[in-house]
Amino acid sequence: MRKAVCPGSFDPVTKGHLDIVSRASKIFDEVTVAVLINKRKASLFTVDERIEMLERETAHLDNVRVESFYGLLVDFCLERDIKAIVKGLRAISDFDYELQMAQMNHRLTEVETLFVSTNPLYSYLSSSLVKEVATYGGDVSGLVPDEVLTQLLEKLAQQNNQS
Repeated sequence: MRKAVCPGSFDPVTKGHLDIVSRASKIFDEVTVAVLINKRKASLFTVDERIEMLERETAHLDNVRVESFYGLLVDFCLERDIKAIVKGLRAISDFDYELQMAQMNHRLTEVETLFVSTNPLYSYLSSSLVKEVATYGGDVSGLVPDEVLTQLLEKLAQQNNQS
């Protein structure tokens, strides 16, 4: 069985993320979307909220499952016998960073990293940008799934009410 992982923070999940996951699901028998637990990074959504969003948005993909992980991605891969990491690349700046990660991951465990070029519709898209634009009232509809947009706007409203 050919297994791959699509890792990320997914805070929130965007249509760009979902495009990469969907494309990976057509190539691999099983794709695990791995939600990073990063205790040093302040996230808008909890890990459980991000998992729920991803499970809902990938429910139509029978060979995709969602899990969280902490620590080294290659350890996650070894524990699950996953041989490939699939990463989307938006620009040359992504490549510089991701190449270093891919080479280190290969050195540590020989897990391969496959780079998928992002659909041009999403080449500028990132969760950070979506959050920033939405925070200031910009329209991010069409960049995230509708239910994610609703959750995003509710979460930002809660933050504003607490300030």
